[in-house]
Amino acid sequence: MKLQLALDEFELDEALAVADKVRDSIDIIEMGTPFMLRYGLEAIRRFAAAFPEKEILCDVKIMDGGRFESDMVYNAGAAYCTVLGVTDDATIKGAVESANAHGTKSVVDMICVPDLAGRVRECEKMGVHVLAVHVGTDAQALGRTPLDDLKVMTATARRAEVAVAGGITSKTIDQYVALGPDIVICGGAIAHADDPVAEAKAIKKAMEA
Repeated sequence: MKLQLALDEFELDEALAVADKVRDSIDIIEMGTPFMLRYGLEAIRRFAAAFPEKEILCDVKIMDGGRFESDMVYNAGAAYCTVLGVTDDATIKGAVESANAHGTKSVVDMICVPDLAGRVRECEKMGVHVLAVHVGTDAQALGRTPLDDLKVMTATARRAEVAVAGGITSKTIDQYVALGPDIVICGGAIAHADDPVAEAKAIKKAMEA
């Protein structure tokens, strides 16, 4: 089980410093969507150079141009690239083709997918490498969590790895670990904690237990 640190709203140098503080506890560093909007592919290059032992995920949430945009991300040094599950099959297939060509992994973000179980089965037929349960920050503000969606995902997925994101903290991590995801994604819970190192260690300890 891998721990993924999502970085969204930091300045570039500040984000590098945050990741460095918790590097012993994390496995994947996510260039979040706001972060990518601000810094573009340069963010991937900087993090890949600074953290050669970590995998870099680029959360660009591709909606079109699956092969072309994924190629850009992987050529910059990312190990994962996200494409939205609500997009056309052709776009997802292009993203999968790109990942296979680069020896990397496509990630389908299931945010706002109405038929989660059905889309999981369709994505697995297309050869998707990772399926991500995702409750966004706006939905979290309304009280939603990814727990129920994760239950559906883990019960349905047969070949793809499963990732989960959506306000997970050291206080709630046990609920998610019990369902056996392959990747747990935490952002503000670690990055904005009073003690990011302690929070990251606590989450990682629960995952390893």
